[in-house]
Amino acid sequence: MGILEDKARARVFYRYLSTVYDAINPFVWNEAMRDRAIEWFGVEAGDRVLDVGCGTGFATRGLLVHTDDVWGLDQSAHQLERAYGKFGRRGPVRFVRGDAERLPFADDSFDAYWSSGSIEYWPNPVAALEEARRVTRPGGPVLVVGPDYPNSTVFQRLADAIMLFYDEAEADRMFAAAGFGTFEHHIQQRAPGTPRAITTVAAVPEE
Repeated sequence: MGILEDKARARVFYRYLSTVYDAINPFVWNEAMRDRAIEWFGVEAGDRVLDVGCGTGFATRGLLVHTDDVWGLDQSAHQLERAYGKFGRRGPVRFVRGDAERLPFADDSFDAYWSSGSIEYWPNPVAALEEARRVTRPGGPVLVVGPDYPNSTVFQRLADAIMLFYDEAEADRMFAAAGFGTFEHHIQQRAPGTPRAITTVAAVPEE
């Protein structure tokens, strides 16, 4: 387990990262990548969407273009404070502080589930994906963006020491273990030589 796949360490990390997060984020995950992922997501007007690991609200803002019913959840109070500064505490987004592995929502509460840049910090990704399936209605989309496993052996060792990086085979294993039968993966990259993201779009099984 990487050092940041520990919830207490991740909270401390984001306490400091939140001050520069919006300046750094576009170099790894920019608007074009986000908007392409939203196209795959297929959210429609009126859909209730949960944005898990919403951070300062970068993906949240993109989702609001397509639906006005967006909820954001994050474990970091500092990231949420930044989000409040953008959207307000009683604005268009309902923000909740919480844990991706123990979502404070009833079964089938949402039409769609989105999480970008959060899975790499989850100590138990399968448990969090099971939660995603639980709170999303049958047939609804679940989209998760994480860091693609690097090709270089040196960077692989560094990645493994920090947080979760994974390839398509590992994504297959995690989503299947969480009870998803239908999913597809897309590799996204801002520019050649920059970090790659693996974006998985799954469908909650129809019971």
